[in-house]
Amino acid sequence: MKINILCIGDIVGRPGRRIIAEKLKTLVKEQEVDCVIANAENAAGGSGLTPQIYEKLLRSGVNLITLGDHTYRKRDIIPTLETSDCIVRPANMSERAAGKGFAIYKTSKGTTVGVLALIGRLFMKPADCPYNAADRILPQIQQKADIIVVDFHAEATSEKVAMGYHLDGRASVCFGTHTHVVTADERIFPHGLAYITDIGMTGPHDSILGRSVENVVKSFRTQMPFPFEIASRDVKMNGILVTVDSNTKKAERIHRICISADSEESSTYDSDDGKPEYLNNNF
Repeated sequence: MKINILCIGDIVGRPGRRIIAEKLKTLVKEQEVDCVIANAENAAGGSGLTPQIYEKLLRSGVNLITLGDHTYRKRDIIPTLETSDCIVRPANMSERAAGKGFAIYKTSKGTTVGVLALIGRLFMKPADCPYNAADRILPQIQQKADIIVVDFHAEATSEKVAMGYHLDGRASVCFGTHTHVVTADERIFPHGLAYITDIGMTGPHDSILGRSVENVVKSFRTQMPFPFEIASRDVKMNGILVTVDSNTKKAERIHRICISADSEESSTYDSDDGKPEYLNNNF
């Protein structure tokens, strides 16, 4: 059976949430999507996620939500992390950290999709080894899911590509998040893993990683903190659409997706916010 999985890049603030609310259900219908996975660690004011926004994303058509280094930026999300079966934080965080490392979604076709979140260690905050975490958790997911998808939230491209090779033959999809810049290296590895180094950002692209340009430039030039406000122009949804054979568990197609908030059509490429936070370049 062919299963179409849509993976959406980091949702940034209100602009990112708005395009999800306005465009996602139409895209799901047009592309016959069976499962939607979205990284939402920047959905609340550009950093973190709240229970209210989590519920809105589910109502908009997202089935599974992944997080990254800003998992606990909004502390009121912690009870949701503990109780919900649709949201995951990186599995290689401390074993005592709140939340779950993987989640399972049953599609309307009866096929189950499992998502595993991992976080990188190069140029990132301390975390356990993501490769060891994958080795430890994948057998657990294989007992529950027909198809396995991995969100590797990491900075270094080398670390992400290495993870792709590490997972090939044991997962069906591995997509990178965190940099907010989409890469053009989508491909299918020798043993059937659909891979891309980063699926980009869902939010305002006339920006610096979703933030208004002026203060970010000031911060880089002066090394002083400034409020990194969410930008508003050129809002796009970035992601990938992957077709997986549920019998072989191998990916057959991977396409980049780019949808503009101002456009009626999508482009595909083959193979409740508060005050802005002072982040000191830590997006």
